[in-house]
Amino acid sequence: MIKPGTPKQKSLSSTDRAYAAVREALIAWRLAPGSRVNEVALARKLGASRTPLREALNRLVAEGFLTFARDRGFFCRPLDPRNIYELYQLRTLLESAATRLACEQATATELHELAAFLDATGPEAKGREDKELVELDEHFHNRIMMLARNEEMGKVLANVNARIRFFRWIDMAAKRTRTQGEHRAIVAAMLERDVSTATQLMQSHIERRMDEISAAVKLGKSRIAAGNES
Repeated sequence: MIKPGTPKQKSLSSTDRAYAAVREALIAWRLAPGSRVNEVALARKLGASRTPLREALNRLVAEGFLTFARDRGFFCRPLDPRNIYELYQLRTLLESAATRLACEQATATELHELAAFLDATGPEAKGREDKELVELDEHFHNRIMMLARNEEMGKVLANVNARIRFFRWIDMAAKRTRTQGEHRAIVAAMLERDVSTATQLMQSHIERRMDEISAAVKLGKSRIAAGNES
């Protein structure tokens, strides 16, 4: 189910509200992968007119969330292992470069604050829902990107993160301890200003996830199928 705009979104334009609602539905796979977007039904659910909705959908095509076929309309992206693999390749390049830049440019105070964030959130899942664990994981990686002080790289990473978010949910609680240990090792190397080690640790950290993509896709399909049956 697609959620209409919240009160905080009232100041946004009709296009912005439609964009935010559809984007969130795509991220959470509430729109079936590979399915054609029914613009009439979607406009009715969102309480939006066709023009701003079409503008929102075109924005989502430009950002890679949807595809468009002439005379056929808009389509949700399918669960494509190759596409996901390529996104993780891009993420690896971006975050490895960000780690190098942050290692060189971040202040000692900023790096100690990052270490303190890891201490405060702990190595265990502690009953947190997968959604919160994903948010904590993204926050750590986004902090490093911020310390790289490159806004354009940050924008690209934000787009990649949104498109792979569903797959980060898979077994997140089970991977929490390992993930946090890898995060701590990265920060420790950054505090030592060991650019080579920090960059290699970040690359290995993300590439490990790439090795789990096939299993993640299978589990993702199962979750979607279960949701459609409920």
